[in-house]
Amino acid sequence: MIVARTLQEFLQARAGFNDYSVALVPTMGALHEGHMALVKRAKELSHYCIVTIFVNQLQFDQQEDFTRYPKTEEQDIRLLEQHHVDLVWLPRVGDIYPKDFATHITVGGPSLLWEGEKRPGHFSGVATVVYRLFSLIKPHIACFGEKDWQQLQVIHRMVEDLNIPISIFGVPIVRETDGLAKSSRNRFLSQEDHQKSALLYKVLKRSHQRLLNGEVVAEVLQDAVQQLSDNGFEVDYFNAVDGQSLCRITEWQQNARLITAAKLGSVRLLDNI
Repeated sequence: MIVARTLQEFLQARAGFNDYSVALVPTMGALHEGHMALVKRAKELSHYCIVTIFVNQLQFDQQEDFTRYPKTEEQDIRLLEQHHVDLVWLPRVGDIYPKDFATHITVGGPSLLWEGEKRPGHFSGVATVVYRLFSLIKPHIACFGEKDWQQLQVIHRMVEDLNIPISIFGVPIVRETDGLAKSSRNRFLSQEDHQKSALLYKVLKRSHQRLLNGEVVAEVLQDAVQQLSDNGFEVDYFNAVDGQSLCRITEWQQNARLITAAKLGSVRLLDNI
């Protein structure tokens, strides 16, 4: 496995893959089994797998969240080597955002609601860094996790709108044994909150089944929020949406998605089904 830390080192290594298909897995580090599922899928789809580790300040709306984001570089590199990644790039800020960088991608459509409302500027930061990585790395394929369902739809929309010649693949959520979606932030849950956190997925599954049974959407959503709130969750949203546009739906339909974000203790959890 090649580890590149400068743009020059990366481009030199990338040149060796020019005659083959390349898949990209962009990450912010603090890697876990969810990221390794992305790596596995990327390796299935291409000749070479490239992973980037870059904590992108543009997508954080609060400096505190940015500085708190876990950094486990040595562990991450060992894990990627164990999973036979071909090239890991740990770009410097100046590699991604050179001096006087002044161009940012503004996204609409699926970015406007939910996380877009709760975290102003977040999806612009995501779209900008992803576009920069695409332009520098020139992959044929990129893999993203379905846990961040809205982010995945934003990237699909950007690639289609800007006619970027890259195929985007979503990879199903990897869960802990109790159902909690794997996330780098789960390590910040207290022992008590970690035990409580499994309720989020249970409520999602129960709500999903009720909707499949034809129950009224508004009633199912109201009950879900009430149950989570009664058990210590601070619910930002729990809604049924069109899976592509992220617009609210009032009746269950094909391609629907249940999405939620809820805070437990100091940790904000995202999930969907």
